[in-house]
Amino acid sequence: MEVAFCQTLSFNADTFEYEAVAHENGNATIIKFPVDQKLNSPGDVVVVVSGDEINFHGIIGKIEDGYAYASDPRGSLLPAGVQ
Repeated sequence: MEVAFCQTLSFNADTFEYEAVAHENGNATIIKFPVDQKLNSPGDVVVVVSGDEINFHGIIGKIEDGYAYASDPRGSLLPAGVQ
């Protein structure tokens, strides 16, 4: 039996650096951001908060060349124009 571990990565929306790979209604639905591949893996949860509000909540689907790709197709409030 294989055991998988995942973790939650939490970021402050004011300082979080990302690229919007896909967006809908001006909000990023898929983001790309730098991660340490030794510490993070697909399946980890990403939460971007602004005060008490969750702006983005998704799961890392893949990591390539030191960048993670996470998606929040339904509830993202993270602006697509911010990098």
